[in-house]
Amino acid sequence: MDETPIRQRDAVRTRAELLDVATEVFADSGYSGARIDEIARRTRTTKRMIYYYFGGKEQLYLAVLEKAYRGIREKEQTLQVQDLDPAESLRRLAELTYDHHLENTEFIRLVAIENIHRGRFIRQIDSLRDLGKPALGLLEEVLVRGREDGTFRADVDAVDVHLLISSYCVFQVANRYTFGHLFDLDLDAAENRDRLRRVIGDVVVAWLTAAARTAE
Repeated sequence: MDETPIRQRDAVRTRAELLDVATEVFADSGYSGARIDEIARRTRTTKRMIYYYFGGKEQLYLAVLEKAYRGIREKEQTLQVQDLDPAESLRRLAELTYDHHLENTEFIRLVAIENIHRGRFIRQIDSLRDLGKPALGLLEEVLVRGREDGTFRADVDAVDVHLLISSYCVFQVANRYTFGHLFDLDLDAAENRDRLRRVIGDVVVAWLTAAARTAE
């Protein structure tokens, strides 16, 4: 029996486990505070094994960043909006983004950490630029349909919409503790989560359709 496929599956599984644990450690401690020893301990492996798979701490962090960004991009591509009207398509995309961010809080913390480092590491991952193109392409396709049928205003582009949705969704995670304390609001509570999900959908749709309504 050829053991090569088994070894390959084990290698894939080991690498995936290392990435999952490294994501938690980097998100909790930041790049400077994260320790390879801690990742090795939590995965019951060795530093040597981690270096074998990734080459070093920086390369591991870069892999964690790429995986985190790839997660939201791949989630966006699961959205089937071709048969929906443009306004409902945008609402679905905004709500999907909202849910993904709340369910993947490590992603937001990693983004915050990377901004503390002024994008030092993300600039080394050329693939992320290409990874973002389908997301903007999906948005642009929806915007084009909305402009053509008179639903959407014509002075807003895909980056504008992406910025609005991302800003709102990131805030829910990045500021949940400070905002929640200051305004006595549990952003994680089911009733608040459902309401705030509807808010971003309402805001995006209202913004895109405002000028079109005024022109009528």
